[in-house]
Amino acid sequence: MNQRIGLGKVVLYLILLVYAVVTLIPFFWALSSSFKPLKEIVSGNISLLPQEFTLSNYTMIFTQQPLFARWLLNSLIIGVVVTGLNLLFNSMAGYALARLNFPGRNVLFAVILAVLMIPAQVTMIPNFLILKGFGWLDTYQGMIVPSMISATYIFMMRQFFISFPKELEEAAEIDGLGRFGAFFRIVLPLARPAMAAQVIFVFMASWNDFMKPLIVMSSPEMFTLPLGLNTFKGQYISYWNYIMAASMVFTLPVLLIYAFFNRYFIKGITFTGGK
Repeated sequence: MNQRIGLGKVVLYLILLVYAVVTLIPFFWALSSSFKPLKEIVSGNISLLPQEFTLSNYTMIFTQQPLFARWLLNSLIIGVVVTGLNLLFNSMAGYALARLNFPGRNVLFAVILAVLMIPAQVTMIPNFLILKGFGWLDTYQGMIVPSMISATYIFMMRQFFISFPKELEEAAEIDGLGRFGAFFRIVLPLARPAMAAQVIFVFMASWNDFMKPLIVMSSPEMFTLPLGLNTFKGQYISYWNYIMAASMVFTLPVLLIYAFFNRYFIKGITFTGGK
């Protein structure tokens, strides 16, 4: 029996190892290509190590592409603000649905669940027309306001707070804290696992978003990084060396966010409220 269990683990680890290699090879190829000249990339030779190592690709995107730093700043502003607003509003909405009894709570929750079933493509044109009516096209608020709440993470936070121990809130009330005081001083600090998972998912979605900036932004100086990367592709030639270098810079913030919040990540997605 123990031999079967041991053999099963070996097979499982081999499958996971193969999957990891298959998943990571494209990333390592992109990282290697960011240090290659264009002629080596388009030569057709596939190699994980650059034959002619160069840092000129990174030098070019920061020094000769004047808008690259602006695109990076735009992505950071939008990503950080959208993530912060989602943390606040989704957590408050999830807590209200889990803890507060108010008329229409179940109906509101049903509406939120129904919103989860609507594809984003269906709302593209209505969102564009609404933003145009407000005069928010080609602005930061046009990117931030429609994305500052998410039905998905309201549902996630509700599930987390349902399992959150009520005794802690009752103890806070005995100590004289009101509903808002208990929420911000007791509940939120103990909801770090769920909030960390939300930070990773929301920031990643905002940082990687291509379609929404394509619809909202029209001025090159207002582009985000995913939209700006597309400018390195011409009608007759694509500068893959610059695209790969910019992609590595583009990937770094997401990796840092995940590395920082990784210890809370697994706890957050399991929706457990206790320690």
